[in-house]
Amino acid sequence: MKKIGITGQNGFVGSHLYNTLGLTPDMFERVDFQKDFFEDEEKLDAFVAQCDVIVHLAAMNRHPDPEFIYSTNVSLAQRLADSLQRTGSKAHVLFSSSSQEERDNLYGKSKKEGRKLLADWANTNGGTFTGMIIPNVFGPFGQPNYNSFVATFCHKLTHNETPTIDVDGEVKLIYVGELVQEILDQIASGTTSEEYIVPSTKTIKVSEVLQKLEEYRTLYFEGGEIPKLETAFDYQLFNTYRSYIDHKTHYPVKFTQHTDPRGAFVEVIRLGIGGQCSFSTTVPGITRGNHFHTRKIERFAVIKGKALIQLRKIDSDEVMDFYLDGSEPAYVDMPIWYTHNIKNIGNEELYTIFWINEPFDPVDADTYFLEV
Repeated sequence: MKKIGITGQNGFVGSHLYNTLGLTPDMFERVDFQKDFFEDEEKLDAFVAQCDVIVHLAAMNRHPDPEFIYSTNVSLAQRLADSLQRTGSKAHVLFSSSSQEERDNLYGKSKKEGRKLLADWANTNGGTFTGMIIPNVFGPFGQPNYNSFVATFCHKLTHNETPTIDVDGEVKLIYVGELVQEILDQIASGTTSEEYIVPSTKTIKVSEVLQKLEEYRTLYFEGGEIPKLETAFDYQLFNTYRSYIDHKTHYPVKFTQHTDPRGAFVEVIRLGIGGQCSFSTTVPGITRGNHFHTRKIERFAVIKGKALIQLRKIDSDEVMDFYLDGSEPAYVDMPIWYTHNIKNIGNEELYTIFWINEPFDPVDADTYFLEV
């Protein structure tokens, strides 16, 4: 059992790492970090003293004044190094640097100097240090106009705005889930590497990313169709795009019903990919689900009866309620990292069709139970 603390645990990469560690509580204990610890030596020292591993992610990426970015990031690294020194820590420290280290900008310079400060602490005190040089990171819940151009594109395409491309160059990308796995691998290795180049997993032009996202908007956001997803990158980009949809206003999505004297016909899902489709009945008062997925794409379609579908992002207290009625068949798609359930709130059996993009595999279920 390793005690792991993450500076910047509420940030983009930090929240993904924090939540992933929570999936295996028998292996990792998460030591809580708050932003104000950097302003209080006693609080910072108390945090550092508890940790077997510290992942230093806290940093400033954007600000109108580049000098402020530089001084802030260097100061954060220095304060952490000072605390490590004061507490006599032997923690394995991992530092998140950037491929911008070699560029002529103050952000890159701040990351390089911060990495050197912590490497010097490790060399002087016999500590373990990993300086990770990380390419462009994308994934769900990144801040638009801050973390990634992918986040900006996704937000604009789901909020009736038009993305623009400043420079259509090739970019090296890594999905946030893959970066988290890299961090976990480095923690497991327990070895010092002052300059570890994290390999990108995708090289692609900015315009090609935008083209894919525009296709997702047309097929999925506007038409409800799951697009053809051929590669791991396609799945990652599609799940990233889905995370920027305003679920409160977008769902439930009503189906188009075709009626005649025989009854009604509804197309439940149109697929560019396969998957598993299931049908269930639920008696009144019963709730199904209360679990979340980290990669799966899932649709709940109510075709008879009355249902309450609830969603909650696992690190949030906000619960979203969606009321569906089989008299107007509709669906809700489940975002990744949102725990979800469905309850029969009517007086008759509830008929539901469930579709998920991959058949259930008990060895790799990607299903984590958590009450909404």
